[in-house]
Amino acid sequence: MARSRLDDTVELPAALVPAPPDPGMPVEEPPSEARPRRLWIEFPILVISALLIAVFIKTFLFQAFWIPSSSMENTLEVYDRVLVNKLSYRFGDINRGDVVVFDDPNGVPTEESVVASVFRTLRESVGLSTPRSEFIKRVVGIGGDTVEIRDGELLVNGEPVDEPYLHPRTDMPDFGPESVPEGSIFVMGDNRNASQDSRVFGSVSEDAVVGEAFVIIWPIDRWGGL
Repeated sequence: MARSRLDDTVELPAALVPAPPDPGMPVEEPPSEARPRRLWIEFPILVISALLIAVFIKTFLFQAFWIPSSSMENTLEVYDRVLVNKLSYRFGDINRGDVVVFDDPNGVPTEESVVASVFRTLRESVGLSTPRSEFIKRVVGIGGDTVEIRDGELLVNGEPVDEPYLHPRTDMPDFGPESVPEGSIFVMGDNRNASQDSRVFGSVSEDAVVGEAFVIIWPIDRWGGL
């Protein structure tokens, strides 16, 4: 007698079968008041996080710098914005020809409130304002060099320097010779006729250098490396 084939399906007792959802019953949703409340909690956290990131980047990595004067024309125009690499000289040396940002040698610290300091830091972080105590110039001499201007030409260690970046109407009066102390740099603006630089305030300590300006980021039609 042939054995009948067993059915693979097993019927569950009716008590164990889940009942289908009742289409008439409303689906539970989170209270509508919870969403705005959650938004009000998350928004300040996002703002504070963005502020901390901006401050960290400005303090340790990169800073946008707004050009306030004509002292670096035609290399940098008024209202250009450049990006300054603050790590450049942590891992390398300052070289002649570098465009650097440094603290004003004659700067006098001023007091400001915490709120004013926060807003100033934010504006400086995105390049909307220039740090009050910082200059931007080109390095023409490093520690141990002798800098001189003679007959309208820059001489470093007695050798003439080719300066294709100079403003076309540059007329330099004689200066020096002056020795640059070790651990210092001698800086000048590319627009020598409109620049207060080391010819006025002397050599600048390397410790006062904030970083190297390496690219113009605004306006877009002037984007490019320095």
